[in-house]
Amino acid sequence: MTKVMILATNGFEQSELFKPKANLEEAGIETEVVSLEAGDIKAWDEDDWGKTIKVDKTLDSVSNCDGYDALLLPGGQINPDLLRVNERAVAIVKEFNMAGKPIAAICHAPWLLIEAGIVQGKTATCYKSIRTDLKNAGANVVDQEVAKDGNIITSRNPDDIPAFSKALIEALGQTAKKDAMETA
Repeated sequence: MTKVMILATNGFEQSELFKPKANLEEAGIETEVVSLEAGDIKAWDEDDWGKTIKVDKTLDSVSNCDGYDALLLPGGQINPDLLRVNERAVAIVKEFNMAGKPIAAICHAPWLLIEAGIVQGKTATCYKSIRTDLKNAGANVVDQEVAKDGNIITSRNPDDIPAFSKALIEALGQTAKKDAMETA
């Protein structure tokens, strides 16, 4: 079975984890939430704390990207900012990239791609407030709902989740279910 690692910590944008996760699972893809700590992590929902989600594995318990077919990086401002200063989180992003496995990053999550040094020369998109960061890292920044360049898939914000989910599912060789994408 195809399996996607969802790397997140407290402060992930609620819709950017829950909706793509549901879309992947609807397409028959297994997901696993990996975080810095065991237990539950709490979402940020637009302007306040939101729902929690159970962590399946801690990042320290994952030795490498073997056993996973892709990496999903939800955004929000807090989540990727905390992850990009964690050496292990950055190392796992680099490992997925070196293996050529799809890496899907939405909103502020391209900060992790920048920190991993994997966006130079790539066409990518992100939340408007970090476009300069992405450009300064050498990316060709575009303003569109999804940008796919090699194994890197990026989107701007929660409105792009249907296209973002579809691009990741297609990169995994699955057929995105139209009804699942419409309800995202």
